[in-house]
Amino acid sequence: MEEWFVALSLFEKIYWSIAGVSSVIFIILVILTLVGGDTDGMDGDLDADIDGDTGIGFQFLSFKNLMGFFTIFGWSGISCLDAGLSKSLTITISILCGLLMMFAMASIFYYLGKLQSSGTLKLNNALNQIGEVYLTIGNKRSKIGKVSITVQGTLRELEALTEEDKDLVQGDVVKVKEVTNNGILIVELLNK
Repeated sequence: MEEWFVALSLFEKIYWSIAGVSSVIFIILVILTLVGGDTDGMDGDLDADIDGDTGIGFQFLSFKNLMGFFTIFGWSGISCLDAGLSKSLTITISILCGLLMMFAMASIFYYLGKLQSSGTLKLNNALNQIGEVYLTIGNKRSKIGKVSITVQGTLRELEALTEEDKDLVQGDVVKVKEVTNNGILIVELLNK
C-alpha cells in the first residue's frame, strides 16, 4: 500500500489524503449523530424555554457540513483524476460537489429540526375546543372542576370554571371560550 501511495503525484496524494481523513471523521460524526452523541455546538448545553424559538435554523457552515464537504471534495476529485480530467476542471468539479453536499446536509438537518416538538402545552391552543366535563364545575365560577379536552393532539384533563347558572356535571359537552392568566379554562355549556 505504501508503494502505491508513493507512486502517486503530489496532486493525487492531496486528494487521497483529504478523502481518507475526512471520510473517517465523517463516518464517526454520522455514527455519533445516530446514537445521540451529537455535539455540533461544542460550547455547552442550554435548556431553556424561549418564546419564539424557531429551532435550529439553516446552518450551512458547521463542523459536520465541513466534513461532508471535504469527504465529497476528496472522492469526487479522485474520480475526476481517474477519468483523466485536467487539474483545474478537477478542482472546479470537486468544489461544486462539496458545496452541493454541504447544502444537502444543511437542508436535511434544517428540516429534521423542524420535525421536533417542544412538548410544552400552550393553553391558548385550547380556545374554541370542545370537550367533556370530567369533574363537576360549580356555577358562576364557584368551584373548579375538570374537563377532558384534546389540546395539541393529546387528550388532557384540565381545570375549568364556568359562568353558567347551573353546575356542569360529568358528561356535559362544553366549549372553551377563555383561558385565565393562571391557566384555568373558562367553558360554556354546548348541550343546553
